[in-house]
Amino acid sequence: MGGQVRTMALKGISENVIERSIGQEIKRYRTKIGLTIAELSKLADLSSGMLSKIENGNTSPSLATLQSLSKALNIPITAFFRKFEEERNASFVRSGAGVVIDRRGSRTGHQYQLLGHSLGKSIIVEPYLMTLTKESEEFPFFHHPGMEYIYMLEGEMVYTHGEKSYHLRPGDSLLFDAEATHGPEKLIDLPIKFLTVMVSSKEPGNG
Repeated sequence: MGGQVRTMALKGISENVIERSIGQEIKRYRTKIGLTIAELSKLADLSSGMLSKIENGNTSPSLATLQSLSKALNIPITAFFRKFEEERNASFVRSGAGVVIDRRGSRTGHQYQLLGHSLGKSIIVEPYLMTLTKESEEFPFFHHPGMEYIYMLEGEMVYTHGEKSYHLRPGDSLLFDAEATHGPEKLIDLPIKFLTVMVSSKEPGNG
């Protein structure tokens, strides 16, 4: 990745804007580590005049020049283009702040606490903190598209997937195809808490 320029991220941006931005990034990294133009020029085997033009956005540096500068600054070449990369989102939920929801197909006493939301363009990711209590039903017949991952945090249960049953205790995990029937077959030590992450593909036209 370090030697590849992400051209797709630069669509629709004028060449002059790109030149100025690259120059600003080079200058920012140079001053951050306390190098003068003359010092960086020597490290990158460039003339001071050329580096000055690049930093001021007055010339378009070649890929070879950018590679030399990235090595001299000890950064990946893609760092010069980060301003134009697509924004990468994150979903942050504080402890205890997850939204408790009624998920379609859920059973009595199955508490779903949503810990985030879908971030991908082509997939749906749903992380939940699940809590089962004495009011919870044993129901090994859930099924839905995609994959599901379970990580046990507290309690003990027998969890069924298809024709197989798994005795789950804290620290155990299970990854499975969610199209097959699955769910808690026997609740042994309550309360039971586990992290479950459901991943499925977005349907065309829904995102």
